[in-house]
Amino acid sequence: MSREPEPRVVFGFHAVLARLRADPKSVLEIFLDETRNDARVRDLITVAERSGVRLMRVPTKRLDGFYGGGRHQGVVARVALKSLGQTLDDVLEGVEQPLVLVLDGVTDPHNVGACLRVANAAGAHAVVAPKDRAAGITPAVSKVASGAAEATPYLMVTNLARTLRELKEREVWIVGADERAPQSLYNADLPPAIAWVLGAEGEGMRRLTRENCDLLVRIPMAGQVQSLNVSVSAGICLFESVRRREAHRRLSDS
Repeated sequence: MSREPEPRVVFGFHAVLARLRADPKSVLEIFLDETRNDARVRDLITVAERSGVRLMRVPTKRLDGFYGGGRHQGVVARVALKSLGQTLDDVLEGVEQPLVLVLDGVTDPHNVGACLRVANAAGAHAVVAPKDRAAGITPAVSKVASGAAEATPYLMVTNLARTLRELKEREVWIVGADERAPQSLYNADLPPAIAWVLGAEGEGMRRLTRENCDLLVRIPMAGQVQSLNVSVSAGICLFESVRRREAHRRLSDS
């Protein structure tokens, strides 16, 4: 019998408000700094009361205890985790044209959080990362993700190369973003079912990961910088897929 996942801590006004507005039933309780009474606090109290969420005023030291003195901004919430699917098979079951983001070696929590946020915005079905070379879902990741960490499946797999091969068996193309690729993202023939693979800025993908890609493309760089933050690159690639899907849909409807 599967156990219910432990509640997660979300901190910071933006992240807590985003969760309250998106899924108030998942917010178990909110702890608010008893010394604050500014406009952001009043807005949070109003939303919490409207949603029927328990809110408690507590000393700052108690909030520090939730996150080791981190920058919680005076608000911490305990939230229940949704069951988002335990495996890639669970997540993609019945999906005709999967859109997946694969992160290879992205260990910075802020980058992972930002990637989850952009993946959620683009409607990606899942974010996949190797267990041994990735940041897990931490309070810092949740804060940056602004609700996406609890809404978009983040699957940490034991063997990334095997997972890529399993995606191929589903007729999902594995497309890697590589600054050394000869073909531009905008000139490439991109299939509708796609898994975008990105490595950490500077390091890129591992050799085996690159070898499992069906196609490598580069993001054209017109300025002086040579590389982009991984979350920015992820956004460009994912939304290029979204743009092409929309264009194809309009063409089919006309």
